[in-house]
Amino acid sequence: MTTTASPGGNERRGRFRWSIPDQAVGWAMVAPTLILLAAVFAYPLISTAITSLYKVKLQNPGKSTFVGVGNYLDFLASQSFWQAVGRTVYFTAVSVGVELCLGIAIAAFIGRRFAGWKLLRIAIIIPWAVPTIAVATMFRWIYNADYGALNGLLFQLGAIDKYVPWLNDPFAAMNWVIVADVWHSTPFVVLIMMAAMAGIPGELYEAARMDGASSWQSFRRITVPMLRGAILIVLVVRTVEAFRVFDIIYVLTGGGPANGTQVISYVAYQETFRFFNMGRGAAVSFLISLFVVLTALVYLRLLADRQGETT
Repeated sequence: MTTTASPGGNERRGRFRWSIPDQAVGWAMVAPTLILLAAVFAYPLISTAITSLYKVKLQNPGKSTFVGVGNYLDFLASQSFWQAVGRTVYFTAVSVGVELCLGIAIAAFIGRRFAGWKLLRIAIIIPWAVPTIAVATMFRWIYNADYGALNGLLFQLGAIDKYVPWLNDPFAAMNWVIVADVWHSTPFVVLIMMAAMAGIPGELYEAARMDGASSWQSFRRITVPMLRGAILIVLVVRTVEAFRVFDIIYVLTGGGPANGTQVISYVAYQETFRFFNMGRGAAVSFLISLFVVLTALVYLRLLADRQGETT
C-alpha cells in the first residue's frame, strides 16, 4: 500500500524549507572562519595599534607612557625615516619593474615552445622555490670581496684586474640586493604570465599574421593588452612583498653600508629589537601597513576598472 502526501503537506514543507534566508545560511557557514581570523589577526592588530600610542621599553613593558600620535609625528618629522622610505620606494619600483619586464619576456620566450621548453619551464621554478634566507646567503658568498664567485668570474674573463668589494658602496649595495631579489622573484611573475598567455585565443595571432603583422606588433597589440589583468595582479602581490622586504637585506647587507640599504622594515626591526622601543616599532609597522593598503587599493581599483571595460 502506498501513501501520498497531501498537497497541503507538501506546501507546508516547501514553505519551511525556504523559511531560512540564503544570506543567513552563508554567514553561518563562514562564521567559524571569521571567528578564527578575528582571534589570530584582530587581537594582535588592535594590541599593536594600542602599543603604538605609548612609549614602551621592551625591558619593562609594564611601565609605559601615553604619547598619543607622538611616535608617528616623530617619524614623520625625521629625515632618516624619509630617507628609509625613499630607499624602500626605490627598491620596490626597480625590483618590481625589472621582474615584470623579465617575467613577460621569459614567458613569451617559453611560449614559442622550442626544443626543451618543458625542461626550461620546470627549471624556472627553482629560484622561486629556494627560501629567501638561503638566497641571501648564497648571494652574500657570490658578492664576497675575497673569494666571491662574481669576482672570480670577472677576473678570469679579464673584466677586472683585482677583486672588488661590491657591497662597500651604499648605492651599489642596494642595486646588488635588487639583483638578488630579481633572481629570486622573477619566476613567480613568469608563472603568472605563462598562465595568462595560455588563455589568449590563438585565432588572434593567426588573424594578425594574415594581416601582415610582425611578431613584435602582435606582441604589442595583442599579448600586452590581454595581459593587463595579470600584470595588475603581479603588481599588487610583488609591490606589497617588495615594500615589506626585510630578510634578504638583513642577511645580505644588514642595512649597510652607511645605512645604504636600510629600508623601512629594517627601521621597524631596529626600533623594536635593537633599541627596544616597542611603541615606536609598532608605529613604524602601522605606517608600513598604511602604505601597503593604500597601494593595494589603487591597484585593485585599476583592476576593477579594467574588468568593467571588458564586460
